[in-house]
Amino acid sequence: MPDIITRNVPPVEQNWLKEMANAVSDPQNLLQQLELEPTAWKSGFSARDLFAQRVPQSFIDRMEKGNLNDPLLRQVMPVIDEFEDVPGYTTDPLEEQDNEQPGLLHKYKNRVLMILKGGCAVNCRYCFRRHFPYEENRGGKSVWREAITYLQAHPEVDEVILSGGDPLMAKDHELEWLIEAIESVPHVKRLRIHSRLPVVIPNRVTLALTDMLAATRLNVVLVTHINHANEINDEFRAAMAHLKRAGVTLLNQGVLLKGVNDSVDALKNLSNALFDAGILPYYLHVLDKVKGAAHFLVDDEEAKILMAGLIKEVSGYLVPRLTREIGGRDSKTPLDLHLE
Repeated sequence: MPDIITRNVPPVEQNWLKEMANAVSDPQNLLQQLELEPTAWKSGFSARDLFAQRVPQSFIDRMEKGNLNDPLLRQVMPVIDEFEDVPGYTTDPLEEQDNEQPGLLHKYKNRVLMILKGGCAVNCRYCFRRHFPYEENRGGKSVWREAITYLQAHPEVDEVILSGGDPLMAKDHELEWLIEAIESVPHVKRLRIHSRLPVVIPNRVTLALTDMLAATRLNVVLVTHINHANEINDEFRAAMAHLKRAGVTLLNQGVLLKGVNDSVDALKNLSNALFDAGILPYYLHVLDKVKGAAHFLVDDEEAKILMAGLIKEVSGYLVPRLTREIGGRDSKTPLDLHLE
């Protein structure tokens, strides 16, 4: 499989593609690497039939061996709770799946979101798009040309957001073509890339990628998706340093997750680790109510208490905005903390 994936790809790009190809898809394999007895987990192994397990080795290497409650493991391990049918949890919590133009979402007035690729480097069990019909929203130049035509007809749009799946699953030559096409639309000023890939596989930040982002006339923002300080290692910090030198603005959005980061200390450590890596905390989302993820829910009142505690522990610029996204709304909805 790796040989097929990396054929005719520059050697430096093969590194991350090989890591992708060798991602761990067997829960038992993952637990064996972490020296964990699989008996307690076996009932949940079949949840990968609902949503496949995919975990790159680089991410596994940051997990603590012998720790059933490792916060990185909890994000990716299939569990029996995913089969629970909980009222209010749906396959399309943000009402995205009936969009008129495949691969393009125009939910907010001044910006459009392109579903660039359907795949991800890691399958997070709380993913709000775990049921998204990617087969009906396939990427590729023919679809991207239609998106450019749409942009040209909508002068109110000054920002393009690349999303997915994960947009950095696109190869560098594909991104170069697309960025040049977006640049050709004069009223577009900003390019925002939402990606989990750089933290999961830091090798994805190639020289070709940083060069193209440095060369574009567009103001580029990379929004990483990191939920716990343990995800941040030296390789990731080095990758972010390369992007900063390329003039890329670095922000982070996370999700508040039960058993992962639902403590003031975890949130404080995350904010500090992000800033040490050159990234500003941007959003902390409450859980999108996607079917199969109810066991991750931190309710609104507890979320507000946690954020009130975080404000007392870190500088103001290290406090992300606590928010939720509601399908059909023309903006995200902040949660009022009622601070005393």
